[in-house]
Amino acid sequence: MSYKWAASPYLVWMVIFIVVPIILVCYYSLTVRTDAGFRFSTDNFRRFFEPIYLKVLYRSIELAFVATVVCFILGYPLAYILARSDFKHTNVLIMLLVVPMWMNFLLRTYAWMTILEQNGVLNIVLSWLRLPTISILYTEAAVILGMVYNFLPFMVLPIYSVLSKIDPSVVEAAEDLGANGIIVFRKVIFPLSLPGVISGITMVFMPAVTTFVISRLLGGGQFTLIGNLIEQQFLYVSDWGFGSAISLAMMVLILLSMAVMSKFAGEDRGLGLW
Repeated sequence: MSYKWAASPYLVWMVIFIVVPIILVCYYSLTVRTDAGFRFSTDNFRRFFEPIYLKVLYRSIELAFVATVVCFILGYPLAYILARSDFKHTNVLIMLLVVPMWMNFLLRTYAWMTILEQNGVLNIVLSWLRLPTISILYTEAAVILGMVYNFLPFMVLPIYSVLSKIDPSVVEAAEDLGANGIIVFRKVIFPLSLPGVISGITMVFMPAVTTFVISRLLGGGQFTLIGNLIEQQFLYVSDWGFGSAISLAMMVLILLSMAVMSKFAGEDRGLGLW
């Protein structure tokens, strides 16, 4: 009984900050304002499936997918090196990876604007090296770069956490049975690291697909993503019903994608043991 009383503050917190907001989002998404008040309607969801908004959704998923793939390509080798390295100060390297996350998210994004602008740090260095300057600010490449920079630690840390807990005797047993390095990685290490991979993909893809600060600053407002659309509906247009419908649709989409990834991860782990 004492344990139930100890958990009550957390239950109250969850009800106030999770359950109630979700109920409000559902209410606003399924109602429209009329002269007589609010009435039940699915107009907000039907509006979301108009071609112009589906194009915004497609662009958001596309950029988030590319950023997630880049984070995985960069993050998995880094996590593997940190987990398998005999370096005595691995914790220092991990701390250096985490330190940028201690700074304000907005400040980190503004820093990249300074780096990528026409007369920014990057072009100054390229000019000093007598190389052609580049102009990627306010492009999709800049948005993807901002996503990768801000969300890469969320890919590395879960994978590192899983890889560092793999029993070395399992790898040694595979090597004793004649498996080379590639087979050991494909049949043993990677299947065992899939929980961390799934966590990393989830932690990168979800904020990337709904971000609005990165696309607004590094994209210069030229690339409206689903996060920018939600922000506009709540803060500028004051259409809470449509904004809630978009938010609810994205919530369902993310939950479905997580379920699919978890299912495939389970199948891959089963195949990897054979």
